[in-house]
Amino acid sequence: MAMSNGHEIARYYAMRAREYERVYEKPERQNDLARLKEIVGPLLASHVVLEVACGTGFWTQVISEKATFVTALDVSDEVLDIARQKPITEGKVEFKKADAFRLSQITGQYTAAFAAFWWSHIPKESVTSFLQSLHHPLTSGSLVAFVDNRYIPGNSTPITDCDKFGNTYQTRRLSDGTEHRIIKNYPSKTELQLNLGAQAESFQFQELQYYWYATYRVKKEA
Repeated sequence: MAMSNGHEIARYYAMRAREYERVYEKPERQNDLARLKEIVGPLLASHVVLEVACGTGFWTQVISEKATFVTALDVSDEVLDIARQKPITEGKVEFKKADAFRLSQITGQYTAAFAAFWWSHIPKESVTSFLQSLHHPLTSGSLVAFVDNRYIPGNSTPITDCDKFGNTYQTRRLSDGTEHRIIKNYPSKTELQLNLGAQAESFQFQELQYYWYATYRVKKEA
C-alpha cells in the first residue's frame, strides 16, 4: 500500500505482510471472493494493466491469468517480496516499488488500471490528487476498476473515530500485539461518482454482501 501522507499505514502493511492474506480465509466471505474473481479476471482480459497497491499479489495472480501484462506496484518491500513468490506465469507480471500518488513517473502503454482494497485507505482530502496520479499513465478510454470493503456491523472491524475531513479510522491489532490506527473509509456509490466527476464515463457500481466493485472509463480533458 502507498499514501503520500500515510507513513503509518505503509508501516502497518509492511508489518502485516506475513499475515495479510488471512483476511481472505474468512469462511463467510468465500462466496463473495469467488464472485469477485469471476468478475475481475474476465474484466481485465487482454488488457495491459497497471495495478496500484498490489500488496502481497493475491489479486495480481488473479488478473494475470487473463491480462496481457500486469505492472503491479506497491510502496512496501515486505509485501512485494511475498508477491514475487506467487506462482505467476513467467513474463506476465512486473512488480515495482512505487508511490500511488506519484504515478507520473511510471512509463508504459496501459489500457486498464486496477486497485483492490486501496480506495478505502485514501484520505478524502487526497482523492483528487490520487486520481490525477492514477490517470496520468492511462490513455483516454482506459478501463479502471476498484474493489473494496463494505462496512458490515458485527463483521467489519469497528470504526473508532473520525477526523474533520470525514475520514473514519479503525484500531487494528497485529499478531505481535501492536495496535495501529488505520484510515478506512466506506464510500457510497454517490460519493464515488462525485469524486470521479467529469473524469469518468460509463461508471458502474455493484455491491456484494461484503464488498463493492466499481468500473469506469477515463475521460481526459481535451
